[in-house]
Amino acid sequence: MRKIVLSLIIIIGVSGVLPAQTIKVIDSEDRKPIRDVAVFNESKTRFGYTDLSGEFRIDAFRDNAMVHFQHPSYENTVLSMDQLEEMDYSVILRYKTFEIDEFVVSANRWEQDRDEVPNKITPISKATAEFANPQTAADLLGISGEVYVQKSQLGGGSPMIRGFATHRVLLVVDGVRMNNAIFREGNLQNVISLDANMIANTEIIFGPGAVVYGSDAIGGVMDFHSKKALLSTGDKINLKVNALGRTSSANNERTGHVDINLGGSKIAFMAGYTYSDFDDLRMGSRGNDEYIRNEYQVWEGSVDAVHPNTDPDIQLFSGYSQHNITAKLRFQPTDKLSIHLINHTGISSDIPRYDRLIQYKDDVLKYGDWYYGPQEWMMNNLTVKWSPGNAFFDVMKAVAARQDFAESRHDRKLNSTMMRERYEQVIAWSLGVDFEKEIDEKLLFYGLEAVTNDVNSTAEGRDIITGETYPESSRYPDGDNRYNTLSAYAGMKYSLSDKFFINGGLRYNYTTLHSDFIDNSFFNFPFDEINISNGALTGSIGGVWQAGEKTKLSMNASTGFRAPNIDDAAKVFDSEPGSVVVPNPDLSSEYAYNLDIGFTRDLFDMFHFELTGFITCLDNAMVRREYSFDGNDSILYQGEMSQVLAIVNAGSATVYGGQMSLQFSPVRNFRIKSHLNLTRGRDNEGVPFRHVPPTYGITHVIYENKTIKIDLYARYNGEMSYEDMAPSEVGKTHMYATDGNGNPYSPSWHTFNLKASYQMGNIAFIDAGVENIFDQRYRPYASGIAAPGRNFLLALRLKI
Repeated sequence: MRKIVLSLIIIIGVSGVLPAQTIKVIDSEDRKPIRDVAVFNESKTRFGYTDLSGEFRIDAFRDNAMVHFQHPSYENTVLSMDQLEEMDYSVILRYKTFEIDEFVVSANRWEQDRDEVPNKITPISKATAEFANPQTAADLLGISGEVYVQKSQLGGGSPMIRGFATHRVLLVVDGVRMNNAIFREGNLQNVISLDANMIANTEIIFGPGAVVYGSDAIGGVMDFHSKKALLSTGDKINLKVNALGRTSSANNERTGHVDINLGGSKIAFMAGYTYSDFDDLRMGSRGNDEYIRNEYQVWEGSVDAVHPNTDPDIQLFSGYSQHNITAKLRFQPTDKLSIHLINHTGISSDIPRYDRLIQYKDDVLKYGDWYYGPQEWMMNNLTVKWSPGNAFFDVMKAVAARQDFAESRHDRKLNSTMMRERYEQVIAWSLGVDFEKEIDEKLLFYGLEAVTNDVNSTAEGRDIITGETYPESSRYPDGDNRYNTLSAYAGMKYSLSDKFFINGGLRYNYTTLHSDFIDNSFFNFPFDEINISNGALTGSIGGVWQAGEKTKLSMNASTGFRAPNIDDAAKVFDSEPGSVVVPNPDLSSEYAYNLDIGFTRDLFDMFHFELTGFITCLDNAMVRREYSFDGNDSILYQGEMSQVLAIVNAGSATVYGGQMSLQFSPVRNFRIKSHLNLTRGRDNEGVPFRHVPPTYGITHVIYENKTIKIDLYARYNGEMSYEDMAPSEVGKTHMYATDGNGNPYSPSWHTFNLKASYQMGNIAFIDAGVENIFDQRYRPYASGIAAPGRNFLLALRLKI
């Protein structure tokens, strides 16, 4: 192993011998250095960040290169190498009144000026994420204040965007879709498999993104870009080390992270590792007593013993741990060709399903055990970017990937010795090729994509005393399960003038699904296989009008779709107390029709205001409804008479609302920013749509200079009344408070929080904070676990 590492260092070192030249980036007012400024050439084949001294080596940049300087708090600047020499390699950046990223990638997979994109897109920068110190990638999305995050357990995090969630929103990691054929209607936690400490930036695109991303992108797309392996831009090996140690009091978090970058002029290697361990979560002490855990169950030899909880604010059996490993190898033989090999691996411990552990039946705890087995995810990704500038395309990017998913569910009724264990494995292959071509005032982008998923589902029952096993029904068909997609898309951005821009595109998707039932003895379905095929044509058209230097108007009309997957069509499971979902072989795709209207205005160089209104109509919607099986509306399932449900195409639904953002910066270093989200939605029968959240938002009051940042912020959440709750939530009375009429509902709540970061010298930061200062006890809507109580956070971050 030592020889391999030494050889890699020698190879990288030999490739990095160049004459030395260092630039220094400083503030235009106080003349102090600026750290974390992105410095890159036009094609981004040379890319890096200024260090804590504001310095960066540019020896590897060509003599005719245009050098870009980007930072969220400063105006973007582009300088030629000749200009840098004239400035004696000292770059001065002007402070930006409003903290707004000016470029986005997720709109069409290629970088664009944000002011020329009609979609609402919210970026989360690396600096923002580091300051917030999210425990998981789900928490990372939540810091935006524009994504609602549901948690059934501590090891959870299901993002909701504009009233859509789970398989109606799309996760993308380094250009690869993470959604697979068993992404379910119910809440899921796959996003926590990502390492939040290895994410360089995240973009959230709101509304359908089907033209570029295909199926599932109805509510929006969460596009994660991990840290890059950075080449050397000087005469030395580009050696960078980042390390983090963090602890939090509410769940006794212990997180350690390290990543290292070794880069020569043509070859670079990066590796990162994170370990997090979380104990049982403590909820707040001030609030609704219906959330506390008064008792808990423990298996003691041959029986489940139920004990009183001596500290009812501790949510016993909610803790878990997780390992994350990231490795990247980059080879760049020329400035026109770049090859990246990427591996992401996330492995958790067992994760207790807390919302099931607190479920009662006839005033007695229902389950003795309910937990997810280790959640395992591995992605291997080969990305090739080529910029030949020929007649057909200026840039081509090909991404080939394989993902391996493994998950399992283990449940046992109270005082039963029989444990039901279900195992699922998914292998997902994908290949996407994207092209970009600029012709006069038009930017063309087009591409092809192929995706295939193989699902393996098994199950068994096990006696926890004797170890004997017995047959059990699997969650999905126990035979061959395949899900395939082929698609092609094309789009264009056209500049009618320097103030008016049009964006549009079309995509065609063809999806097939096949499932075999080998052992049909458990249910005796009237079919032994499911075959579904769907074609879908989607499109978008939008415009942006820069009505003056300080006003922007935008409109975007788009369509989206979601083809039924294995989980929709072929699953058998208990969805909620007293109900069982059965397969439906007659499903077809659902379609979304969306309209966004946006308005942005700057006032007096102090106010920045954004308002977006939207309406999404879902047609042929796949929803859970009452169903019959063999002529019966109820069947005996797991020893309990259960109402039969199925996913069916049932009419339509309409979701609408608005999003408002405000920034106020009266003086330098001080600003107030706020986000407010309002969403409403019902289906054509007037039934509340399942994943529509209550009104929610966040407001920050921030002071920041070169060495210190202080953020006092409030999170707030409106009430979800019984009348506005979806039927699937009304049945989960153990998760909700009780209103004056004895019905479940989700009360409003708010928290006040304080965080601070201090830069110590040129290599270290210390972060500290207290969340939920007044120790409020609350449970976010649709969540099965109460939120953390007063939480003290302390972190030390090193950048070498």
